[in-house]
Amino acid sequence: MTESRKVEQIKVTGKEKPKIGVYVCHCGINIGGVIDVPKLAEYAKTLPDVVVSKEYSFMCSDIGQNMIKEDIESGKINRVVVAACSPRMHEPTFRMACKEAGLNQFLFEQANIREHATWVNMKDSEGAYDIAKDHVRMAVAKARQLKPLEVQKVEVEPTALIIGAGIAGMNAALDLADEGYKVYLVEKSPTIGGHMAQLDKTFPTMDCSSCILTPRMVDVARNENIELLTYSEVEEVSGYVGNFNVRIKKKPHYIDQEACTGCGACVESCPVTCGNEFDLGLGTRKAVYIPFPQAVPGQYTIDMDNCIKCGICARPEVCEPDAIRYDDKPEYIDIKVGTIIVATGWDLYDPTELEQYGYGRFPNVITGLQMERLLSSFGPLSGKPARPSDLKAPHDIAFLQCVGSRNYREGGNTYCSRVCCMYATKQARQYKEKHPEANVYIFYMDIRAFGKGYEEFYESAQREYGINYVRGRIAEVSEDEDHNIIIRAEDTVMQQPIELKVDMFVLSCGLEARRDSDEISALLSIQKSADGFFMEAHPKLRPVDTLTNGIFVAGVAQGPKDIPDTVAQAKGAASSAAALMAKGEFEIEPYYSVVIENLCSGCRSCQSLCPFGAIDFDEFKNVAVVNPALCKGCGTCVAACPSDALRQNHFADFQLNSIINVAIEKPSSTKSEE
Repeated sequence: MTESRKVEQIKVTGKEKPKIGVYVCHCGINIGGVIDVPKLAEYAKTLPDVVVSKEYSFMCSDIGQNMIKEDIESGKINRVVVAACSPRMHEPTFRMACKEAGLNQFLFEQANIREHATWVNMKDSEGAYDIAKDHVRMAVAKARQLKPLEVQKVEVEPTALIIGAGIAGMNAALDLADEGYKVYLVEKSPTIGGHMAQLDKTFPTMDCSSCILTPRMVDVARNENIELLTYSEVEEVSGYVGNFNVRIKKKPHYIDQEACTGCGACVESCPVTCGNEFDLGLGTRKAVYIPFPQAVPGQYTIDMDNCIKCGICARPEVCEPDAIRYDDKPEYIDIKVGTIIVATGWDLYDPTELEQYGYGRFPNVITGLQMERLLSSFGPLSGKPARPSDLKAPHDIAFLQCVGSRNYREGGNTYCSRVCCMYATKQARQYKEKHPEANVYIFYMDIRAFGKGYEEFYESAQREYGINYVRGRIAEVSEDEDHNIIIRAEDTVMQQPIELKVDMFVLSCGLEARRDSDEISALLSIQKSADGFFMEAHPKLRPVDTLTNGIFVAGVAQGPKDIPDTVAQAKGAASSAAALMAKGEFEIEPYYSVVIENLCSGCRSCQSLCPFGAIDFDEFKNVAVVNPALCKGCGTCVAACPSDALRQNHFADFQLNSIINVAIEKPSSTKSEE
């Protein structure tokens, strides 16, 4: 069938006698190398209402699809069953083939005989064949009960919300803004930049982090299509794909952000000194502050938890613009957006629970991110690292890898955080550049230098900088009277125990999901995987989509990754959001639940159980109402309804029962098999 030919829609109401076509795929040797595919196709011919049964090497190919189309167009069949691979892989492919041939695309059923039969029974050909027969028989049974369904369309608001303004959120915002879309960029902190703003240099090129980041921050602030909402949080999200209603809380700065000129006179006069969270407790700041010198926006904020309200900063001779507002209150704004990108970033693993390493007990045991701040030129020590106990430059430093990562016995996370090996190597190299005479040791299980140029970076650290890599886990860490750290470990390469005294001990802590990720998950109705990060719709084919249409995820919010991969994924999320908004409308698959009003008792059980908030209640009619755009067809409401008043399209009771009935009956042998 050529593209220019317009196929007339075949009228199928579901009342006609089913004429089913079964098409069995060899899938190369994945199926054909295990079972007798022609024999399976012959078996399918014996099933009720099957009028066509064919087999081909690759049914997903153009030739395979054309076989299906030709049989539909000739009127031979009005139902299609394909026995092949996973529906997640090719159900859209075959549904589209049905649609192009003029058949309602939902009069299609796919039997997964690859993952469910041959792949799991490669050494048992006979057993795999019997299972494949079962799957084909069940698919045909359901196909007889299929009803035509129609997709619904909703308009998409050409506006995006991005939650989190780290390197991922900023790049996504800039890409969308450059394409002409309005973007609301919401950041919980007073400034944008995220954790990348805390870094001194980036591996493997050793570029200055601020030199890369600051221009992007300025671009974000200047872009007319980006509305920057710092020191703000998303409070409520309702609606559905293309039409999300969002309430944002703008926290009070206690300084008028429009009047403030960022002159810093208030900081000089403030008598209160407190710990600086940006420097992870290694430095101090005043109660009125900006997090770091290059901060964007550059206006100040008053920390009311530490402010004593002495009034000095509010004096006219101190704040000439009269920007101090002690009575400042939160502000709420309501917006409507079509798409949402979650780029909330990560938290550093807290090693306090690993008491054997002494963090929190010994002053000279610090985390890798604290070491980053000590190395930074705008850090608490202006780039001259020193021991916290006496502010002396350490001569001997040890790093320990995989703290909180790949941790199967001591608690913590079981996954690899990907960046720790490289940032420890980078920090060790930086310190050796400043102190060539220093001794630096890195204790590791495995070095994972996975990225472009990373292996060369690791090798040069040993060859050119003399950094000592010791393969082995540290068993015990103690402290002497001078606050030196004594390490007892085993060198598994030399197969001997070692004891080492160092001036400072750095824990290369891994990355983990933000501690407020549960709140975001509940707010947006998006799922989290077992490791705590937000779950993508498909790890390979849809890595930036979530299972909630219109909501995308980018950066470390989805899983541990370095800066290049974070930026790449942010651009992917922006591209996906832009593609959705560019279409102007979104098609909703009709797999949602429907309410049979005359059976609904108004008990609202379904409303309280719906994980997607898709069910409202009509007070006038006293019945539940399902929003098709929000419903994901999970079936929770259908199973819970005590009145049997809910039915899920395409998975109704009579359709599922047809599968169950043929699954439990013993099929009789046929002449074709004999």
